[in-house]
Amino acid sequence: MIDETFGQVLRRLRGTLSVRDLARLANCGKTVVSDLETGRRQPTTAMATALDAALGANGQLIDLAEHPPGMPATARAAALQAGIADMLAAGPMTAASLDEWEFTIARHGRATRYRPEQDLLTDLLADFGDLRALLNHRHQPAIRRRLLSSCAALSGLMALTLLKLDDPGARDWWRTGRAAATQAEDRPTLAWIYAQEAYQLYYDGDLAGAVELAVRAQQLAGGLPCVADALAAPLEARAHAMAGRRTETMDALRRAEIALARLSPEDRQPSALGYDQAQLCFHSGNAWTALHESERAWDQQQRALELYPAENRTDRTLILLDRAACLSWDGDLAAGAQLATDSVLALPEEHRSALILYRARDLAVSVPETGRQLPEVRVLREVLALPSAG
Repeated sequence: MIDETFGQVLRRLRGTLSVRDLARLANCGKTVVSDLETGRRQPTTAMATALDAALGANGQLIDLAEHPPGMPATARAAALQAGIADMLAAGPMTAASLDEWEFTIARHGRATRYRPEQDLLTDLLADFGDLRALLNHRHQPAIRRRLLSSCAALSGLMALTLLKLDDPGARDWWRTGRAAATQAEDRPTLAWIYAQEAYQLYYDGDLAGAVELAVRAQQLAGGLPCVADALAAPLEARAHAMAGRRTETMDALRRAEIALARLSPEDRQPSALGYDQAQLCFHSGNAWTALHESERAWDQQQRALELYPAENRTDRTLILLDRAACLSWDGDLAAGAQLATDSVLALPEEHRSALILYRARDLAVSVPETGRQLPEVRVLREVLALPSAG
């Protein structure tokens, strides 16, 4: 009878068996059985499983506990999917299963270049639920190491996504990623996580900490061709540039060029898990922007804009904001403010991440008091919801 509640079915199946005897068979209290039958208590899956076994109900009580009558079809579908996922997670892992996980993570890495962060976060959370279910089961050491490496890379992507959303939870995911990579004895992935985490400190204004983690990433890479090496060196350069250290900036940029040249074609890709010439031009341009060397910055910015595809809205906008900063520092405050305003407004709403708005606000507040009455500057501040000047 599909309209029966859990309690009604339990009472019917109990038949002439006493509440005391059923409680003893299910290893629970009499009150629990009575409360379930009267509806004063809702069944857990574990309790439903124990009662189902005690009464030989062939899964009927378990199904009712997981899919109560009246549950919307969408909720039933979600519960059914979760149950199937748990069942599959308990099965043996094959090479094809591991390859599929690594493909999924690589796809997420590429998606960081064009998908809005909030959309990407939803998919990352769903995949993490499935991966956690797999890690809850025992596996052969080699298989577990590959799963842990996948967990480390997925944790890094999660942290990077939360960083762009200005969510403080990013810091917890860096720690999770480092722990998973360490357990997997996966030095390249551990180095990559340190390199990405350095960006967290850089955007938080901790330049010394950013350099420390970038150097740590390069040390873990050990001089081998490695994405972490190519990623960390330009971040180190940007942190040095922000601190006004020109010699150290140039040295780090030289190392970045060498590291990029040594990468395999597979690693030289537009992805958070890879590094390519477009990214190096962007990062080099940002470093020269921070040093107020506009001519060098402009050349790198132009090259980056030529290399980046149109769908990479985030990095292209950041490059334009660097260009706006160069215009402002060269004395054309109006043109700089106008370019910054146009760049932000050209972005679809879902792509206006906290990182983009932070960089635009940083530019707006750097305008001297004497220039804040310019119409272009006033419009920029209004777009960014900054207090009016004067």
